[in-house]
Amino acid sequence: MNDTKLYIQNLFAVKKIAIGQNRQQLFEDFIKKEDNEQIVKTIIEQQNYLMDKWELKNRVADIIAQQLTIPNATVGKLYKFKIDFEQLNLTDLIHVECFGLEEMGLAFNKNESIIEGIPNQNGELSFKLLFKIINEAEDSIPNEKIIPIVINADPKTLWKDIPSNRAAPFWKKDDIIASGKLGDKKIVVASKRGRSHENVGSFRDDDFSFKLIEEIGWSAIAVADGAGSYPLSREGSRLACIAVIDYFEKHLEKETLEDFEHKIFEQQKSNGEDLLNEIKVLSKQILYKAVLFSHQQIKNLAEQIEVSSPELFNNPKAKNALDYFHTTLIFTLFKKFDFGYVVMTFGVGDCPIAIVNKEQTETTLLNWLDVGEFGGGTRFVTQADIFHSQEHPMASRFNFKIMADFSYLFLMSDGIYDPKFVVEANLEKHERWLEFLKDLQGENEENVKVDFSYENKEIADQLSTWMDFWSPGNHDDRTLAIVF
Repeated sequence: MNDTKLYIQNLFAVKKIAIGQNRQQLFEDFIKKEDNEQIVKTIIEQQNYLMDKWELKNRVADIIAQQLTIPNATVGKLYKFKIDFEQLNLTDLIHVECFGLEEMGLAFNKNESIIEGIPNQNGELSFKLLFKIINEAEDSIPNEKIIPIVINADPKTLWKDIPSNRAAPFWKKDDIIASGKLGDKKIVVASKRGRSHENVGSFRDDDFSFKLIEEIGWSAIAVADGAGSYPLSREGSRLACIAVIDYFEKHLEKETLEDFEHKIFEQQKSNGEDLLNEIKVLSKQILYKAVLFSHQQIKNLAEQIEVSSPELFNNPKAKNALDYFHTTLIFTLFKKFDFGYVVMTFGVGDCPIAIVNKEQTETTLLNWLDVGEFGGGTRFVTQADIFHSQEHPMASRFNFKIMADFSYLFLMSDGIYDPKFVVEANLEKHERWLEFLKDLQGENEENVKVDFSYENKEIADQLSTWMDFWSPGNHDDRTLAIVF
């Protein structure tokens, strides 16, 4: 049965036109007429054309309605996203371009189907995807699909930098840097107020101090992190650090130190284990007196201020005046001898001390951290109970080490440790310290480098700049001391 006959039969059936037996030959003659065949052919062609037009319109509508989600971008951060047309079942697109990306700082790479660039504005924005599909006329107007894109603001720009109140008691600089020589080693230190403090105009609670005590030949370095929830902790951290230096410089008994060094020489000659144990005990006794001195200095100040300025003591969390000055404290005392370096350390709180050997094949963590099982377990040198704790004996807070040489000695507050090492266990991993060194030497997102060459006079500024690194959720004060 030919198309003409079938079409007319279906048409008559729809119109309820019956063809009787006596009209069959007449119907056959009717459909064979050339003009009728042409009419049917034309009708079918027009119907197919109409159907094709509908299919095109329907497909375009589907594409416009199809969800196309692209990842969020961030102002100032390189953005690159490939639109996978095959995965999106959009292989019938024959012409694609994007309009409106340029004003956002982005562009569309047609060859690779990639949106890329560095966004320059933030907000819930959108751009147009202009497209044509197969069978659409070349001169037809492109179809438009609106694609939303969220560009987040640079988080750094959302933070305020409100200066701390210079008129407040115990005001100190928001940021401070220092560098110098400690015998044949050099030291660089930077301490920066955290973004969370800048945002509200509060104070830098971290502090540090260091000195080569030439009369005895020992170098002392201290770092402290004041407890931000206690209003005078900034002075507690400052006083804790300078008290350590003050003790070793002015209050350490020379006879005790001379006896200590004599025993070290003897032990190096004899290599006696018993003598080494005796030396370690003496080391703890020497450092313990510095800790006790620091605690007492802060306590004396707290009692004086409570009398002279009672209005400052209104924090319900504090049990006594000393609590207002709560601070962690870590310090190291080291000296070079003919056989190598003697390094002694103390730590209370969550600030680590670590030393890297000369060959950079091993890193030793020189203290354990008071971090608590779920965080918030930090202890302070201002807490009297640390001196007689059974759970964490004071003796366990000291360390003694002899080594031929070292490449780096680090003391840092948790503002560095938290973002760079994340968890305490990573401090025990040498490879993480190597990564940390590479970070310092420029392998970081900001490409900021600290040059540890001895001739570098800008090293303190470089370290301070490096410490501006961005780490989501880590906006505490940052203090880092490096001996190299």
